[in-house]
Amino acid sequence: MSVMIERLEGMVNRYHEINEMMMSPEIVSDSKMLAKLGREQADLVQVVETYTEYKNSVQALEDAKALLMEDDKEIKEMAKMEIEELEPKIEEYLGKLEILLIPKDPNDSHNAIVEIRGAAGGDEGNIFAGDLYRMYSKYAESQGWRIEIIEMDDCEAGGFSLVSFMVKGDGVYGRLKFESGSHRVQRVPKTESQGRIHTSTATVLVTPEIEAEDFDIDMNDLEIETMRASGAGGQHINKTDSAVRIVHKPTGIVVKCQDGRSQHENRATALMTIRSRVYEEHQRKLEEEQGVERRSKIGTGDRAEKIRTYNYPQNRVTDHRIGYNVNQLDRIMEGRMQDLLDALCSADQQAKLAGQQ
Repeated sequence: MSVMIERLEGMVNRYHEINEMMMSPEIVSDSKMLAKLGREQADLVQVVETYTEYKNSVQALEDAKALLMEDDKEIKEMAKMEIEELEPKIEEYLGKLEILLIPKDPNDSHNAIVEIRGAAGGDEGNIFAGDLYRMYSKYAESQGWRIEIIEMDDCEAGGFSLVSFMVKGDGVYGRLKFESGSHRVQRVPKTESQGRIHTSTATVLVTPEIEAEDFDIDMNDLEIETMRASGAGGQHINKTDSAVRIVHKPTGIVVKCQDGRSQHENRATALMTIRSRVYEEHQRKLEEEQGVERRSKIGTGDRAEKIRTYNYPQNRVTDHRIGYNVNQLDRIMEGRMQDLLDALCSADQQAKLAGQQ
């Protein structure tokens, strides 16, 4: 307990230090530093508020116990009632603080880059990739987040063979990072005359936006080429070489961007995207070397490698990692994902908490 209290006191001190720093003219004039401190402050505020409530309750409990020494029976009875109310409240605050002290992923507050690919199932896989894009778009809208398209390869039958996009807002990556993996759909395609249920998959990869100062890429490792944009995406299509394609030669990661208004804008977006993808690959290899168990990412898109199943005939969504099962597929596909994402975050917290004990 003393170690925990020591950590909490240190976080409170840091919170007050940040408040003072953010009022200094030097910091106010430095927008990047101000934003960085603002993110750190936001990470600490819930801990500070909960710890303050905990300390107030502990003090109130001590005061109530002192009243038990009084001769007045009425005062003693009131003190007993207050003690009965405060003790479970203090335990509740301690439980919250234990969870809040779980080491956070420093990227949780970042924007996220989401890539969806139609995988097994041909046209149906691509159509489902389009459905997932719509689901995430609607959820993002409900959270007040913004979406910016990076790359989009649409298909004649509908949907996308590939769509990648940036989601901008507070805490985006922390909410969406568990979406990485293979998503399986079971439904009757519109073209199916016999009414048979088909199974298809789409894969999702979610990576955090990484700033250049946080992860450096050797420009000599990049092969950058420009080309004419094709398909949907911007006013310069087939007029100028506005599309940009970047290959990271050591890993083979490829990013193409054509939806910006200019080659300069597409180049900046492609560089940002390739940095995030290479960072993710770097982290994966680092964790493998350290023997750290890591959740499956985008994988191969094979039917067997599923994290979630969307069963349309039964209106059911099942997340196989946490045993989450709900007959609300229609709501989830409309972007009402809050309960599902809450369950994933809670399961992750509980697993980390168990690992600390």
